[in-house]
Amino acid sequence: MTTCRSSPSATSSSGIDVLAELRKEARHTLFDMDRMGEELRDIFGRDVDLDGWRGVERSPNYLRREAILQSAELVYGW
Repeated sequence: MTTCRSSPSATSSSGIDVLAELRKEARHTLFDMDRMGEELRDIFGRDVDLDGWRGVERSPNYLRREAILQSAELVYGW
């Protein structure tokens, strides 16, 4: 499942926030996430902030965690 949301104050030049939930059996590294972010930047033609769902869920910063998880919208899922 991948989710993304833009801020109400977003403009056509604003970056895109993407939250990706990868299958548990998927083995990926930070290099893989960086490459995925670069590919998304190429597709969308603007900056992309790519975060992993599990990383956000485990974040010790509860304000950030709750803000992200409560505002996430499903864009594509399986």
